[in-house]
Amino acid sequence: MERDDNINELIEILADEDELVRIQASESLEEIGEPAVCPLIEALEHDDKNIRRYSAKVLGEIGDERAIEPLILNLRDGNKWVRRETSGALSKMGEPATTPLIQLLEDPDWKVRGAAAWALGRIGSKEAVDPLVKALLEDENGFVRSGAANALGSIGDERAVEPMKKATKDESSYVRKVSEKYLKNWGKFE
Repeated sequence: MERDDNINELIEILADEDELVRIQASESLEEIGEPAVCPLIEALEHDDKNIRRYSAKVLGEIGDERAIEPLILNLRDGNKWVRRETSGALSKMGEPATTPLIQLLEDPDWKVRGAAAWALGRIGSKEAVDPLVKALLEDENGFVRSGAANALGSIGDERAVEPMKKATKDESSYVRKVSEKYLKNWGKFE
C-alpha cells in the first residue's frame, strides 16, 4: 500500500511548476518500473497537461506493452506537447506499436496522422513503408506528408525512392526539402 501511495504522490508531483522537480519525479517513476504502469495509464486522463505529458514519457521509458493502446488514444490530446511526448513514447515501444500506428495514418485528425508517421519513422519498421508512401503521396495535409517523408527517410527502404522523387514536386516546400535531403543522402537525387 505504501508503494502505491508513493507512486500516486510522484504522479501528482509531475504537475509541479519546477521542471527539475517534474524530471526527478519522472525518473523516480521510471526506476519503480512495472508497478507504476497502471497508475501512469490512469494519469493519461488527468486534467493537468504536465501530468499527462510526463506520464506518457515515463510509460515510453518503461516500455510495457499494456500502455500502447492508452498511448494511442492519448495522441488525440488537445495539447501539442502531450501529443509529442506520446508519439515519442510510442516510438520507444518498437514493433508492438507498429500496427496500431499504421492504422492511425487513416485517422480523420491530421495531428494524429502526423504524430503516427513520426513515431513510425523512429521505430523504423519496414512494415510501415507502403502505408507511409501512401501518406506521402495522398494525404491532403502538408504536415502529414512531411512526417511521412521524414519517416521514410529514417527507415531507408528502397521502395521509398520513387515516391520521394515524386514528392520533390510537392506543393509544400517543406515536403520537397525533406524528400530532396533524403534522396541526396541516398545518392538518388537527380
